[in-house]
Amino acid sequence: MGARSRARKRAVDVLYAAAVRDADPLALHAERTEAAEHPPPNDYATVLVEGVVAHRERIDELLTEHAEGWTLDRMPFVDLAVLRLGVFELLWATDVPDAVAVDEAVQLARTLSTEDSPRFVNGVLGRLATIAEQLRATL
Repeated sequence: MGARSRARKRAVDVLYAAAVRDADPLALHAERTEAAEHPPPNDYATVLVEGVVAHRERIDELLTEHAEGWTLDRMPFVDLAVLRLGVFELLWATDVPDAVAVDEAVQLARTLSTEDSPRFVNGVLGRLATIAEQLRATL
């Protein structure tokens, strides 16, 4: 697993734990970073957590619009964390190709969630990827 893939997993872990505990993701990430024996100097997980928090309102609006038949409240916390991270990378991480953002999110869903989650994550992010250029133009 590459450094960015590990950072994505760490970010999803933080976003998930914060949702379950109804805690601040930034504070939780800071606690975990301080507790680590050797935190990496260039931590992409920090970029991801901070980005999801900064853009969460817009991310959740997009998920609500494009998660056909699902409300955010009905989604498992882990799927929601993966989707939020995927939308952030898709729209705001300019150095991550769209296909990579979608594929990495699907891989996280496959590893961390249910049997049906990869297909669900792929469907939602795939719909957003088809209009990503238009969405980025409005950010």
